[in-house]
Amino acid sequence: MIKINEAIIVEGKYDKIKLCSIVDAVIIVTNGFGIFKDREKLELIRYYAKKTGIIILTDSDSAGAKIRGYIRGAVRDGRIVNVYIPDVFGKEKRKVKPSAEGKLGVEGISPKLLTEAFEKSGITSSESSTAKDITSCTLYELGLSGGNGSRELRKKLQKSLGLPSLMSASSLIEVLNTMMDSAELARRTRAVKEGNNDI
Repeated sequence: MIKINEAIIVEGKYDKIKLCSIVDAVIIVTNGFGIFKDREKLELIRYYAKKTGIIILTDSDSAGAKIRGYIRGAVRDGRIVNVYIPDVFGKEKRKVKPSAEGKLGVEGISPKLLTEAFEKSGITSSESSTAKDITSCTLYELGLSGGNGSRELRKKLQKSLGLPSLMSASSLIEVLNTMMDSAELARRTRAVKEGNNDI
């Protein structure tokens, strides 16, 4: 398992499932061309580009190239690393027929080839790791979801942390787990409630 600090951008949920067996990282799914209209997800990608850097890992077909180009154009600040998978012709097991161009996507590439693709792009395992103990229950207990004023408190916390305002609670959980543990989140939430933004 490769521990990667950067957020990895992939096209579909099956790509994410495949990568989860190879890397320990935040993985953001574009839902194919859905990224062209998804402002929240684009804000999240921009955030990660500035904070940790992003890795774009799309399929090697023309659709993958179009999505890669769009993200590169939309992210003006931050670090972008492109990881390219080789052209492998064939059909994914779950599909009835091959893709239009006959190439395997990220989900169909072997773990060995995927690992090699990361290495060729200079991406190697990272040592740093934050305990991932922030859950939806954590947000609820801290008053960040499910109560009166939760949304406003969440927005204030996001602002104090330099996070985009357009984030769902589930997106926020994923991001927070890359930044801190639940004890640190509790401290920062208390500070926001007390009006102390110097945290």
